[in-house]
Amino acid sequence: MKLTVLDISIILLYLAATVVIGLLLKKRAEKSKNDYMLGGNRLPWYLLGLSNASGMFDISGTMWLVTLLFVYGLKSAWIPWLWPVFNQIFLMVFLSVWLRRSNVTTGAEWLNTRFSGRGASLSHGVIVVFAIILGLGYLAYGFIGIGKFVEIFIPWEMVSAWVPFDVPAEYVPHFYGICITAFAVFYTLLGGMMSIVWADVIQYALMTVSGLVIGVIAMQTVAAHGVVVPAGWDSPFFGKNLGVDWANIIPDVNRKIESDGYSLFSIFFTMMLLKGALVSLAGPAPTYDMQKILSAKSPREAALMSGSVSLVLMPIRYFMIAGFAVLGLIFYDKLDLIVGGNIDFEQVLPSAINEFVPVGFLGLILAGLLAAFTSTFSGTLNATQAYIVNDIYLKYINPEASNAKIKYMNWGAGIVMVTISMFLGLFARDVNDLLQWIVSGLYGAYVASNVLKWYWWRFNGAGFFWGMVGGLLPALSFRFIFPGTLDLYTFPLMLALSVLAAVLGTYSAPPTDEKTLKSFYKTVRPWGFWKPIHDKVVAEDPLFTGNTNFRRDMFNVVVGIIWQTALVIFPIYLVLLKIVPFAITLAIAVLCTWVLKKTWFDKLPQD
Repeated sequence: MKLTVLDISIILLYLAATVVIGLLLKKRAEKSKNDYMLGGNRLPWYLLGLSNASGMFDISGTMWLVTLLFVYGLKSAWIPWLWPVFNQIFLMVFLSVWLRRSNVTTGAEWLNTRFSGRGASLSHGVIVVFAIILGLGYLAYGFIGIGKFVEIFIPWEMVSAWVPFDVPAEYVPHFYGICITAFAVFYTLLGGMMSIVWADVIQYALMTVSGLVIGVIAMQTVAAHGVVVPAGWDSPFFGKNLGVDWANIIPDVNRKIESDGYSLFSIFFTMMLLKGALVSLAGPAPTYDMQKILSAKSPREAALMSGSVSLVLMPIRYFMIAGFAVLGLIFYDKLDLIVGGNIDFEQVLPSAINEFVPVGFLGLILAGLLAAFTSTFSGTLNATQAYIVNDIYLKYINPEASNAKIKYMNWGAGIVMVTISMFLGLFARDVNDLLQWIVSGLYGAYVASNVLKWYWWRFNGAGFFWGMVGGLLPALSFRFIFPGTLDLYTFPLMLALSVLAAVLGTYSAPPTDEKTLKSFYKTVRPWGFWKPIHDKVVAEDPLFTGNTNFRRDMFNVVVGIIWQTALVIFPIYLVLLKIVPFAITLAIAVLCTWVLKKTWFDKLPQD
């Protein structure tokens, strides 16, 4: 361990800053429910976009992405489509505008603008349950990642003498996770959305400086030593199989690829693209991403916020990721990747930091990565609190609650959620294991109902409820029914079951009442299968014009995905000092930016 007094001082200064932010913004957050959950809709789009990007610059995800680049090379640029990362493009192009027009506090509350009667109650209930389960999954995911990260820098033998109870070796990361989590919980519970955004501004500044430092160190190392990798590692293109063989360089990496289940890469990519497009069309899941959209001042600013995320996140993040992965490859023999007697490639990031980052910068990078954890954790916690307080307590238990009671309920809900997520984290094997369940299991359950709600007028609350149930039950049980099977590969069966349940549920109940449908259509103005409602709205208001932007939106989605992918790839080539591929991918990013300026930015609504 190389932590010096300077490094430790930088880390403590950051942690103290989060506490101060929470205390300073406490009174403002207590003014109202809207101030606590959405920052009073006063935050500008660029701060919300930077905050959203910071939330996605999480420690667990960064560890995972460094591992992916180390193992799969440039082909790893596609694997985050599991989330899918390109859902930000769909949000940027049209869905953030649609969602923000609703003027609601949470995604569950939004359902009351789309459905009516018993169907609205059923759909509201099931999305609250889903939001809480998803929130718990994300909290446990971040909790596991930060614990594994800290373990590298603070060996257990240094602190075990000060702990009055025994902690088995496999649970040491969980113990560290509990300690770090306490800071994120503090400022989140006190300051709400406002404190989260301002803490994220600090976090992004730290991560930007850290990313530039580690990327430059890696570039200098590549110039001096070169990088030894298998054929095909430095190309994003692939065939039927992955085409990367580590047998003659680091044989253990081949075993990692086999255990991940990504060898048949063309099938894996096709499944990712199918699931990713459907998940993106469904709109944001009920997490911090949705809350940032609802916090925007206007639909236009919501779109700008979503559009800024890829631009401020991808180049800096992947410059850092490429730096750590390249240093790990060049000095693989110096890395300590052994955990519990086995090689754990998720240790590449923390081990590379411990080995190669100079004094002073080490404290800066550690503070930045700790900030990345607290940013994601706090945003997720805030979003989940909103569902518990707004959609359970205020809706069903105490609708007339005072601001003081709402404050205490927010605190209580947050503490309970954190406690449960820590308990769940004890049962996760590793970051990738939990990630697969979240993105392929829970997100798969979300797809059918949340696609149909936007684009099909006949879809009702009963259909939404049964579609969600038809997806959630497989998501929670398929791991036991199909043990050892990659969650992504059970997605088609899960999708089929949830679509069937959604359609049968829809026709088991009457349509949503006409007044609700017309109000939703006029307010949100979606495209899709809305002709019967469109005709009725036009009959009442001949000046009303429907949304005819489907082709332009789909064109912008395609250009946007190419743009985002280029933003991911060009910093990797820069670190590798491959000038021609770097210039080509940078030129593609610039060209796509120019096209989107003409076809997206200039066409945004002015409201």
